Amino acid sequence: MRFFYVPSAPDMTELPMDEAMHALRVLRLKSGDEMFLMDGEGNFYRAEVTIAATKRCMYEIKETLPQVKSWNGNIHIAIAPTKVMDRIEWFCEKATEVGIDEITFLNCKNSERKVMRTVRLDKIVVSAVKQSHKPWKPVLNAMMSFKDFVTTPRNGRKYIAHCYEEIERKDFFGDVYKLADIDGGDDVTVLIGPEGDFSIDEVKLAVDNGFEPVTLGASRLRTETAALYATMMAQLALRK
Repeated sequence: MRFFYVPSAPDMTELPMDEAMHALRVLRLKSGDEMFLMDGEGNFYRAEVTIAATKRCMYEIKETLPQVKSWNGNIHIAIAPTKVMDRIEWFCEKATEVGIDEITFLNCKNSERKVMRTVRLDKIVVSAVKQSHKPWKPVLNAMMSFKDFVTTPRNGRKYIAHCYEEIERKDFFGDVYKLADIDGGDDVTVLIGPEGDFSIDEVKLAVDNGFEPVTLGASRLRTETAALYATMMAQLALRK
């Protein structure tokens, strides 16, 4: 099955340029060949190539295939990006493959990276969506300050993972599984700090705004590993 990412696919008749180049130069599609489109909003489309030119690939949709989400609720990871971008790129790719709804980048007191450009990350996410056949494309939000994020009202259960012994923490693994008992599941937001952890004042601010402090276990985890761990636990708890 040849999948191509085409936002608003029913309103279009031509693959985007980068997808067309892949279809024509790599897969060597020609008129009459079957392909599948995904719009990133829960639909697949069975389509047929109508025109395969040098740089243009036209199509006609033959069948709309609505998909059913394989987990309940909304999984949202808010993470302080690492200094080395490769590690954040790895997290975005793997979290997309596992299943995630939204990723936000946090500017924290101990953040090693204060500026984020999401253009390359978006391409990595699109590639992971196609490879893993995910009907929904995760939302990538621009960087925002920690304070603005935690003080913004949001639905569902909210957690902050940190390493401070003086602030009581519950076990995320055990607590998130309680969501499985909730009819229809629940939204989950998890805050993951930088390598130096959140500042203690940030943790207290989050707690004051309804975030539950949690531990991700006894192991000392890198930022991107902790974020993927939280994604997988939420995914397991909320899957249908």
